[in-house]
Amino acid sequence: MIVLGLTGSIGMGKTTTARFFADMGVPVLDSDAVVHALYEREAVAQIDQAFPGTNIGGHVDRAELSRRVLDNPSALRKLETIVHPLVKQAQSRFLAEAERAGALVVVLDIPLLFETGADANVDAVVVVTAPVEVQRARVMDRPAMTAAKLEALLQRQVPDAEKRRRADFIVDTSHGFDSARAQVRAILEAVPAIRTEAARSRHA
Repeated sequence: MIVLGLTGSIGMGKTTTARFFADMGVPVLDSDAVVHALYEREAVAQIDQAFPGTNIGGHVDRAELSRRVLDNPSALRKLETIVHPLVKQAQSRFLAEAERAGALVVVLDIPLLFETGADANVDAVVVVTAPVEVQRARVMDRPAMTAAKLEALLQRQVPDAEKRRRADFIVDTSHGFDSARAQVRAILEAVPAIRTEAARSRHA
């Protein structure tokens, strides 16, 4: 089974690209969705202990938690020590279930793939990209987004140019859905070659 790591900076179209993979029958684990589920269940007590007052009605108040960690690197690291191990457990369960089901290829959608070192645990990396003006227009169109908030988010992420340099595959979403969908299809057509290379690496 080939594991593709899907990543991309905010506003690049990663969520749409992940949907294209899923539409083509590829199992996809959305790490953001995993985190949101953790904020509703397993992680609530630990996060409230580390950040008192963020437990609202039995779930994490994401807006309040974001306010506390956005410009506070030490607080962010504290949060990551709680959340990242739980996300890795979810990823391991997902991979085991996909392998039992006979999946040939799966996608781990991980926004901070490079930042967390998760690229070392996948067979190939797919980076979703778009020109900076397209990215900024998309992000600034989101509710409650400000230029300062966008800049703070970008500071936490490996620059797009560096992501592209380290990618095995690139999906440029600036030319519309049909183009991006075709790029995803081309990646899946290349999977047999990836599988062969992975097998060689394991036996080297």
